[in-house]
Amino acid sequence: MSDERTAPGPGSVAWRDLTVDDAAAIRDFYAEVVGWSASEVDMGGYTDYELRTPAGDIAAGICHARADNAELPPVWLIYVMVEDLDASLSAVRARGGEVEGPVRGGEGGDRWAVIRDPAGAALALYEPAPPAP
Repeated sequence: MSDERTAPGPGSVAWRDLTVDDAAAIRDFYAEVVGWSASEVDMGGYTDYELRTPAGDIAAGICHARADNAELPPVWLIYVMVEDLDASLSAVRARGGEVEGPVRGGEGGDRWAVIRDPAGAALALYEPAPPAP
């Protein structure tokens, strides 16, 4: 996730996206329904989309259900920033929630994981990469 998308700090909604089989069709749906325009994001073999408001502000992303996103549910997913993803995932499990699939990202970069709270609602916990030295 780029710095342009990063929210001010832990507990903030840092990003939101939708993962679907046909991202181009859904991109076009939202362009017509809410007026978003799209910029292509190269995913190394296919293209996802960053959506912008008519004023040019980043609104969300539309992603293909491929690679790391292959198992994500087709729901609008928010990404809530946390300081320590591992500690937050431990708390999810301790408080009756579930971690859906593996932690994604890593190797010095952004890390995130999809969770379900005890009521079954999904969201992603997002730990940004440490600042460059």
